[in-house]
Amino acid sequence: MIGILVVLLAIVLIAINPGRQFGQANDTKRRSDVNAILNAIGGYAADNKGALPAGIPDALPAADVGLTTSICEAIMPNYISAVPADPTLDNDAGITNCTADPIFTAGYTVIKDANNRVTVNAPSAENPPISVTR
Repeated sequence: MIGILVVLLAIVLIAINPGRQFGQANDTKRRSDVNAILNAIGGYAADNKGALPAGIPDALPAADVGLTTSICEAIMPNYISAVPADPTLDNDAGITNCTADPIFTAGYTVIKDANNRVTVNAPSAENPPISVTR
């Protein structure tokens, strides 16, 4: 009887897979955060005749610093109340002070291409990496 319960418990744990569930939940938050950042940048561009916030690099620098203070100051608080932080950073409130060091640990990156299309990435995503371009 105990053996049957152990087998059933093992099957249930494999089916539920808590680690995978947490990973999927984190990725869902990352997708939401990436879109929120991109929407804030889009709102800024719409209000500024298509001009993007200063500080968006053309490519990621060698040391991935993520969002810059100038991007943060351009979009917050008018277009987003707080810059979201990656769920693994334990900062549920997001970043509300653009000049503080935590802005560089938001866990997201922003780049633009030659056509001024903006890409926001979540490099810490479980699988696959999350990246949205507009």
